[in-house]
Amino acid sequence: MNKYLIRFNKTRGQPSRGTLDHAWRVFEGKKEYLVKNFQVNVPSFSEKDKISEDWNLACEGYLTFDKETSTAIINSEKSI
Repeated sequence: MNKYLIRFNKTRGQPSRGTLDHAWRVFEGKKEYLVKNFQVNVPSFSEKDKISEDWNLACEGYLTFDKETSTAIINSEKSI
């Protein structure tokens, strides 16, 4: 199980920051994913980033993607 942070993408549409539709940043450790949508199927909480001072939606679970809709999905169990 990993910890995930989800934050609004304030730089969407800029070079290397996704299209204007890529509104969300999903962090898994040092990895960052830009997605259009997210779905959280586990308990979540708010958390303030100590470095950037930005607020995140935080949760723990397992991440999968629906590539057709550019949706990050976080579940309580690994999908097979």
